[in-house]
Amino acid sequence: MSPIKVVVADDQKMVRAGLRMVIETEPDMAVVGEAGDGVEAVALARRLRPDVVLMDIAMPRQDGLAATRALLATPSPPRIVVLTTFDTDENLYNALRAGASGFLLKVSSPEHLLSAIRVVASGEALLDPAVTTRVIAAFAGQPGPRPPAALAELTGREADVLRLMARGQSNAEIAAALTLGEATVKTHVARVLMKLGLRDRVQAVVYAYESGLVRAGSGFSPGQP
Repeated sequence: MSPIKVVVADDQKMVRAGLRMVIETEPDMAVVGEAGDGVEAVALARRLRPDVVLMDIAMPRQDGLAATRALLATPSPPRIVVLTTFDTDENLYNALRAGASGFLLKVSSPEHLLSAIRVVASGEALLDPAVTTRVIAAFAGQPGPRPPAALAELTGREADVLRLMARGQSNAEIAAALTLGEATVKTHVARVLMKLGLRDRVQAVVYAYESGLVRAGSGFSPGQP
């Protein structure tokens, strides 16, 4: 099997060098390019067709948010993991809406970084639990939405699964909360994404909060409206 192709986009050379060093210790990954700004990141990704782009938010010429939107507007785009710090709540909210597949703190361990790359390369989505808390806080400040008609297409159980997904719970945690098997939860997750036209769990988080299905600080009870 061919290695996971990664492009690293960060305006700091030392950060890029450190990320490359960690990634290239793994036989199933390869850094195929480095970019120092968003414009270069978009051009490299379009030319090299990586599986994953590690995208810093704060970069010159074009920031990571604009670069993410540009890449995800292209056919068969790469999966994008946004590299971030705690002081960018609004950027996190905007990156979620832009369609990034994951978020990773720059202080994360090498093991966490490698796991994140593998997770998003496999088609899943990743939200660092610590980042998720900040994102939910950002959503709390948004105006109250009107629930879209598509929510009515979900069964009660599917709505419960979506509420728990929005709280950052894994399939195993959702299974425990709802007394279901993990395979059943996986099926429910797939149906939720299909019915709502969503790509992955990150988009599901956005949808759940923007639709008003879940509100920051609210509790959870199965079957709640």
